[in-house]
Amino acid sequence: MPQSRTTNRQLDERLAKALSHPLRQRILQRLNEGGVKSPNELSRDLGDPLGNVSYHVRILRELDCVELVRTEQRRGALEHYYRATAQPWLDDKQWARLPAAFRRKTLGRTLSELLQSAGEASQEGGFDHPEAVVNRMPLDLDEQGFSDVVKLLNDTLEAALKIQSESQKRKSEPGAEVIRTELGVLHFRRST
Repeated sequence: MPQSRTTNRQLDERLAKALSHPLRQRILQRLNEGGVKSPNELSRDLGDPLGNVSYHVRILRELDCVELVRTEQRRGALEHYYRATAQPWLDDKQWARLPAAFRRKTLGRTLSELLQSAGEASQEGGFDHPEAVVNRMPLDLDEQGFSDVVKLLNDTLEAALKIQSESQKRKSEPGAEVIRTELGVLHFRRST
């Protein structure tokens, strides 16, 4: 295998491992939106315990997905500030280059976390809002149709990330409410 393909696969596998945990994905997303932040700031922003955030930032650093930018003395402790060096998602080409066994393992975790989160939300009224969306739509497509739906869903995800970025900018405005939501998109080949 040529050196560049080997290097690409290693980078893709590192990024996939980084993104295999939802908190690491959220940390990367927040760093991509907000520039440089400390685990303490990320903990406040994300509403997750500092210990968890610090642990996952350390994992992201080991995977070369974030880099240390600076340190500052804060109340007798040293606060570390990080910047993202990777995007918080894999594109189609990166995903396709990963070994099938790795994709299955990563996908299994993602599905499990998505179903757990959706189950908890359903018990806590998370789907009660009239604009909540739950749809299932079996489709019969040719190869071109399949590709067209994939593109549509990728465009939708990119648009959702842009909307979130704009929401983050507005959250400091007076009266702004933060609504924690989750977007799960599934599109796959059915067995029957």
